[in-house]
Amino acid sequence: MSGSDPASLGLLVFRVALGAVFVAHGWNHVFGGGKIAGTGRWFESLGMRPGWLHAWTASLTELGAGALLIAGLAVPLACAGVIGTMTVAWITNHRKNGFFIFRPGEGYEYVMTLVAAAVGLAGVGGGGWSLDHALGWFSPPGWIGLGLALAGGFGGAAALLAACWRPVAAPAKETTAKTPG
Repeated sequence: MSGSDPASLGLLVFRVALGAVFVAHGWNHVFGGGKIAGTGRWFESLGMRPGWLHAWTASLTELGAGALLIAGLAVPLACAGVIGTMTVAWITNHRKNGFFIFRPGEGYEYVMTLVAAAVGLAGVGGGGWSLDHALGWFSPPGWIGLGLALAGGFGGAAALLAACWRPVAAPAKETTAKTPG
């Protein structure tokens, strides 16, 4: 892929857009609203223990993955960060709310789309206008780049959930049994 073809331009736009979403996500977790302390409390409410650790882990992963995507550097590894953080979000927060994002609690269509975008980008790479291309890294990424993104993203999410996700059980519904009599 040369640096002047339409595919390189398309991949640049796609990478920068996806990267900007993740930089904004991470930035908002650290500096927006309740800042990192509020993000930690939110993670705790989702069952991620300890919440402060997961707030920092997710936020720094989003900031780092976003910056790498914008630069087009180590794109499969950046995609692993996107896949991992959004898979955890999908399972811990969005899955129970159905598909559509506009439903109460926000459904999973958005995080699913971001995961799919990262898988696709990991398979094709950053394109001709990327640092990966200039340095000869993951250009094209091939099966190795895609495998790194899938194993790192889904494997990391699975390990994190297995080790740290302890959702609070919903209170049991009280049943009133009728006694014969």
